[in-house]
Amino acid sequence: MTPEQLERVRPRLARFAATMLGELNGYGQPAKGELYTRGLLTNGRRKSIQPMAERLGVDHQRLQRFITESSWDYRSVRANLARWAIGAIDPDAYVLDDTGFPKDGVASPCVARQYSGTLGRRANCQLGVSVQMACDDASFAADWRLFCPESWDDTTITDPRWAQVVRERRRRAHLPEDVRHREKWRLALDMLDEMTGPWGLPKRPVVADSGYGDAAEFRLGLDQRGLSYVVAVDPTATAYPGEAVPVVRAGTGRGRPPGPAYPTAPLTFKDLALGAGRRALHQVTWRHGSKRSKNNPTGAMRSRFLAIRIRPANQHIPGALMAACPRCG
Repeated sequence: MTPEQLERVRPRLARFAATMLGELNGYGQPAKGELYTRGLLTNGRRKSIQPMAERLGVDHQRLQRFITESSWDYRSVRANLARWAIGAIDPDAYVLDDTGFPKDGVASPCVARQYSGTLGRRANCQLGVSVQMACDDASFAADWRLFCPESWDDTTITDPRWAQVVRERRRRAHLPEDVRHREKWRLALDMLDEMTGPWGLPKRPVVADSGYGDAAEFRLGLDQRGLSYVVAVDPTATAYPGEAVPVVRAGTGRGRPPGPAYPTAPLTFKDLALGAGRRALHQVTWRHGSKRSKNNPTGAMRSRFLAIRIRPANQHIPGALMAACPRCG
């Protein structure tokens, strides 16, 4: 935004900052927050502290202290913003995803050489797992977690000398003790618990790619929380039909008695979907895009889905799950 545009909306921006930051600790936090927000909205490619301060015509130390030394709790700000977004965009779904932030060095917290879908390759980067509120017209980043690789968690390292190196690295990066290695899908469940629990947000359908959908424990976690979902899955993953029931085979009289087991081998998701037949397919409109035509005047983007009941092939994960699988073939 230009300085003139910012000046026109500044009263509204100040009221918004006071609402989001007004209950935080520290004198002048809403005013400093409004200043920092104006810096983010200014025209300019770089959004780091010093370039923003130059565009605002203020000492960069004011912004630096607000970010690094103030006593405000970012979780309260996120909760306030998320509650505001519920009324502002009325989201239809919560979208889970992770984003890569490329880094040149090794000192930033949790930076490592790892795969980033954003970059499309393995690279030296940080990864942030997010829950986005989404509807047809808008999206909003409601909650974030920084993914901590095992190489940044000294409790996962058996070599005492290397563990000490990692502890010193964590200390230099000011990484809190409670930030430990945790799978991305577990971070996603943690955030959904926070949003629908302490934050008081309504439950919405959850959408995720196969990086989350392939984890049967993640799908079970959503089911246990009463959250409906549409997730991508690997078509070669295996499961049993929902009506399959484990049976106990007759024992031989020797050794430990046999436990319950399925009488047949599991099938791949692709085979389960193809076996259900064409009549079980449902067409779903998931977005109205900008490309319109005579045959598609609304620009509707559609997919055909098959809803089937399955039981995970991993018998340590009980219960039937609902899988929404795209048409295979």
